[in-house]
Amino acid sequence: MDKEKLQQGLQDYEAKVAKATAKFPERKNFAAERLYTPLDVEGFDYNEKLGFPGQYPFTRGVQPTMYRGRLWTMRAYAGFATAEETNARYKYLLEAGQTGLSVAMDLPTQIGLDSDHELSHGEVGKVGVAIDSLADMEALFDGIPLDKVSTSMTINGPAAVLLAMYVAVAEKQGVAPEALKGTIQNDILKEYIARGTYIFPPRPSMRLITDTFEYCSKNIPKWNTISVGAYHIREAGASEVQEIAFAFANAMAYIDAAVKAGQKVDDFAPGISWIFTAGLDFFSEAAKFRAARRLWARIMKERYGATVPKAQMLRVHVHTAGSVLTAQQPLNNVVRITWQALSAVLGGIQSMACCAYDEAIALPTEESATLALRTQQLLAHESGVTDTIDPLAGSYYVESLTNKIEQEAYEYIEKIDKMGGAVAAIEQGYMQQEMAAHAYEYQHDVELGKRTVIGVNKFADNKKMAEQEVLTADLSVGERQIARLNKMKAGRDNAAVAAALAKLREAAKGTENLMPYLIDAVKTYATLGEICGVLREEFGEYKQSGSMF
Repeated sequence: MDKEKLQQGLQDYEAKVAKATAKFPERKNFAAERLYTPLDVEGFDYNEKLGFPGQYPFTRGVQPTMYRGRLWTMRAYAGFATAEETNARYKYLLEAGQTGLSVAMDLPTQIGLDSDHELSHGEVGKVGVAIDSLADMEALFDGIPLDKVSTSMTINGPAAVLLAMYVAVAEKQGVAPEALKGTIQNDILKEYIARGTYIFPPRPSMRLITDTFEYCSKNIPKWNTISVGAYHIREAGASEVQEIAFAFANAMAYIDAAVKAGQKVDDFAPGISWIFTAGLDFFSEAAKFRAARRLWARIMKERYGATVPKAQMLRVHVHTAGSVLTAQQPLNNVVRITWQALSAVLGGIQSMACCAYDEAIALPTEESATLALRTQQLLAHESGVTDTIDPLAGSYYVESLTNKIEQEAYEYIEKIDKMGGAVAAIEQGYMQQEMAAHAYEYQHDVELGKRTVIGVNKFADNKKMAEQEVLTADLSVGERQIARLNKMKAGRDNAAVAAALAKLREAAKGTENLMPYLIDAVKTYATLGEICGVLREEFGEYKQSGSMF
């Protein structure tokens, strides 16, 4: 590169720009520079910054051939009403070409309550499927061979209990634990800062997480024992840089806890997976995934001494951002979702679920859920973007942006380290305050018109919005689920339930791994509420006021 010649060329260009902008003033509020040149990636070392696909630092992807050999797993986040109704939706989606299941649980399930609990009234089956016991999990996966599908379960506080149920269902199907593939979200720290579906205080919650790390590394080696929730941090108002940094800080807290418990990084870290969002800023989102892979590989290698390649990899499931979808002109969301998904594919992700265009209004209909799946299939089979690996590599803009995002995320991590790590930062309210500040700035820009949202603050329709077909779960779902629960309880061996819960209680008092006790308990058809009730009594219940501890 002739640097002097390039700099002179830039000066000549800027002179022309000055004349052009006098006649045609540029629009304002651009996040990027006007132009990127080799000067923006000066000193760029290919081997250090990029390397090759499937090799450290994994910037260009975690698999040697990426989508030329294997497409990303195509999921649709689904779950509503009862297990039987959700099972029918799963079978429909699998027949439509979905390659993995992604289970949405209702709110009572997420916080460890049975459907007949007084706090569950009006929420049963509303935002996901109701799972009270092994009987529901059996119905949820009836006719779906668990050795043939990969299942992701969005569950955190009671994640270990739901995993125990999944293992028990597989056993009834004759499927060995070592054949199971899938993920439990199991990320409790982000619940304290982003979502709020926690049950227990942090320390016993961390114990449950490290217990699943240990159990799965020995018994369910293909299972992802945690899906660190960068997505939820972003949806709660964080920027793409905060999304990376805060999720990484949480993940490092889990790793530190597991190492402190005597586990080896190379044994459990391959089971760490991630869920990220894909937002609206196309190039920034694609660069985000590349930056995150490189930064995580460096952290795992340099900070934790991981030597196994899979322990250094950032394997990402993406869900397109739901918070940016609009109830106004909902069909516009089809276009938004398409370029969100494209940014994720060009960023090199491993699994994806696309929002349905009507999710800003209600649960997706069968038609909108199918279109969300077809969006992925069209990108995979008709767009040509899977033909070559990391096609954005070498772009002055993309490489500069990748470097910038990585550096800014690392600076956040250094700040959190100085505070004492993620738990201390959460306790001090640091992450929450940073996210809130960014969310306020974003919304402020929308309201002032600095940020355009089509159909909301620009090109809005004044005409009455056409009635949208929506899917809803009514109160009769709760009544049916409670009747099912009562019938199950009447037919089970209640003495066996009591004995299993008593053993779980004693184990919770000590330091043993709780997973075997949880599996034994769910096999007796002890309910989620009964199991979490025992753990609540032993561990306590987290209340969001004052110190986390």
